[in-house]
Amino acid sequence: MAQQPPKQTLADRVVAWVNPVAAIRRAHARTVLSYYEAAKPSTLRKGRRETGSGNAAVLRAGATLRQTARHLEQNYDLALGVINTLVANVVGPNGIGVEPQPRNADGSINDVLARQILDLYKDWSIAPEVTKQHDWASAQRMMARSWLRDGEMFNQTLSGTIPGLDHGTRVPFSIEMLEADFVPMDLNTTSPAQIVQGVEINAWGAPTGYHVYKISPLDGGGQTKRIPAARMQHIKNVHRIRQMRGVSIFASVLNRFDDLKDYEESERIAAKIAASMAAFIKKGGPDLYEPSQDNEGQRQMKFRPGMVFDDLKPGEEIGMIDTNRPNPNLETYRSGQLKAVAAGAGPTFSSISRTYDGTYSAQRQELVEGYTVYTTLANEFIGRIVRPTYEQFIAVAIASGVLKIPAGVRPETVDDAQYMPPAMPWIDPKKEIEAWGLAEDRCYVSGPEIIRRRGGNPIDTLEQQSRWVREKDAQGIPGNAALQAATDSAALQADASAALARLADTMAD
Repeated sequence: MAQQPPKQTLADRVVAWVNPVAAIRRAHARTVLSYYEAAKPSTLRKGRRETGSGNAAVLRAGATLRQTARHLEQNYDLALGVINTLVANVVGPNGIGVEPQPRNADGSINDVLARQILDLYKDWSIAPEVTKQHDWASAQRMMARSWLRDGEMFNQTLSGTIPGLDHGTRVPFSIEMLEADFVPMDLNTTSPAQIVQGVEINAWGAPTGYHVYKISPLDGGGQTKRIPAARMQHIKNVHRIRQMRGVSIFASVLNRFDDLKDYEESERIAAKIAASMAAFIKKGGPDLYEPSQDNEGQRQMKFRPGMVFDDLKPGEEIGMIDTNRPNPNLETYRSGQLKAVAAGAGPTFSSISRTYDGTYSAQRQELVEGYTVYTTLANEFIGRIVRPTYEQFIAVAIASGVLKIPAGVRPETVDDAQYMPPAMPWIDPKKEIEAWGLAEDRCYVSGPEIIRRRGGNPIDTLEQQSRWVREKDAQGIPGNAALQAATDSAALQADASAALARLADTMAD
C-alpha cells in the first residue's frame, strides 16, 4: 500500500497562501523526512548535518585542524607513530622508484636511452630541491609527511637559469617544497580573476594559478606572488568534489587522540602518586590523636627491605594504601582506541601499537588490507608529485641539450616510466619466494614485475646480477652453489644405486 503524504497543518496552509512555491518545498522536505527515520532529529539522536560546501567546511576548520595535528605530532608519541608508519609505507626509505621505459618504433624498450635517463635521474636525485637539505628520497618523505599531517602541500618546479639559484645537477631543474601555510586560505575574490582560498580557477573550476606568500606567514610574510598552475604541484586530502584545499588525515580522529592522551596522562600521574604513597599509621581511640605532651619529636619510619616496626605506640597499627594502580584495564582501553584510530587514519593496528600476534593467515590478511590503503595513498602521491616531477625533468633535460634522443625512438614515449612504491613486506620469506617462483614459472607474472613489486629496478638488478656472475666465474665459483651441490649429491646417489644394482646382478650370477 502506498505511503500517505503527511497531513497538512495550519502552518502549511498559511505558507501555501502566502508563498505557494515555498509551500511545495516545505511539503517535499516533510515527505523526505517521513521516508528516512535517520533524518529525523530526536532526543536520542542529535541529527548533526553538514549543510555547506566542501570549501566552506575547510575554510572554517582547515587551519585549526592543521595546527592541532602539528601539535599532536610534536607532543604525542602515538600521533607521531601514525605519521611515521604512513610515510614509511607510502614512500619508503628509498622513495618511489622510477624505471624509464622509452620505446622504439616497434614498441620495444630502448635500453640504451633508458640507462642514460636513469643515470641523469640518479645525479639529479642527490640534490633535487632548492635548499640542498634533502635528497630525492628525503624530499619525498617530507612532502608525504606534510601532505598527510596538514592535509596538503605545494611543490613549485624551477628550471633553466634563475637568478640566485644554483641547480647543482647536470639537468638544470629543481623543486621548492611549500607547506600549506604559504597559500592563504582567506584569499577569496571574484574579480579580476576568481580566487578560491588562494587558488585561482577558471570557469570550469580548474586551477590556473596559485597565490603564494613570498615569505612564510609564520615568519611575518604578508605579500603574495602568483605562480602559474603549470609550475605548481598540489597534493591534497579531499572528501568533496571541487574541494580546493585539503584537510589533515587526522581530522576524524583528533578528538580520540586528545581523549586518549589525557586519559594516559591521568593514569600515569595516578600510578606515580601510588608508587610514592607507602603506608599510614592507624590509631585506636580519639584520645590517641591529642598532641603529644613530651618533647620526643616527630617519629621517622622509612621503608626498607625486611624492616620491623618496633616503634608503634599502644593502639596503633600500620595501614597500607591500595590505589588500584597501575590500572589493569588501561591496555585493553588503549588497544580499542588504537583500533579505531587505525580505521580512521589508515595504518594497520599492529603497526601503530607494535602488537604482533596471531596466526600467519591473520597477520597476512591484516597486511594485505593495510597495503591496499598504503598503495592507494602511494598512487595518489605518484600521480600528484612523482610522475609530474619526472615528466618535467625529462622535458628540461631535452630542452637543455643534456639528453639526446636517438633516431627511431617515439618522442611521446621518452617520459614513459614504471613507478614502484614500497613493496609489501614478507611475513614468511620462504612461502613468498616459492609462490612468486611458481607464478613466474606458469607465466602468471614476469620476472621484471616481481622485481618491481619487491621495490627494485629490473635494469639495476640485471646489471648487478650480470656483474656478480662474471666475478664469480672469474674466481671459479659455480653460478649457483646450492644448485651445484644438489646436482652433485644427486649424481652420487645415482652412481651408488648403479653400483648396488651391478653388485646384485653379480651375486645373482
